[in-house]
Amino acid sequence: MLYIQRDAEGRLVRVETTAFDGMSGTLPAEDQELRAWYAGQAAQVSLVQLQQSDLDMIRVLDDLITVLMDKGVIRITDLPPAAQSKLLSRSQAREALGGISHLIDDGESGLI
Repeated sequence: MLYIQRDAEGRLVRVETTAFDGMSGTLPAEDQELRAWYAGQAAQVSLVQLQQSDLDMIRVLDDLITVLMDKGVIRITDLPPAAQSKLLSRSQAREALGGISHLIDDGESGLI
């Protein structure tokens, strides 16, 4: 038996293995509604992980493009105008933070 809490519309918002303040009932562990709730929770966790991964990949791609341009493999003018604009905007924002770069922890270099 699992202890549950429902919102005002009757949707599950919390499930625990032990009784808790604010619980509104119980359901058997094999209940279909519980299975669906757990599946939704797992999907939510996966979505958050994917969003964080997207942010990390943006930084990787940004750095990769910069390296390719620095090495002369590509020029910014090789890219579509929208991409040029976005890269220049990011470059300006990163340069503006250059004076305080020691305050930003990239988590990659291990430097303080």
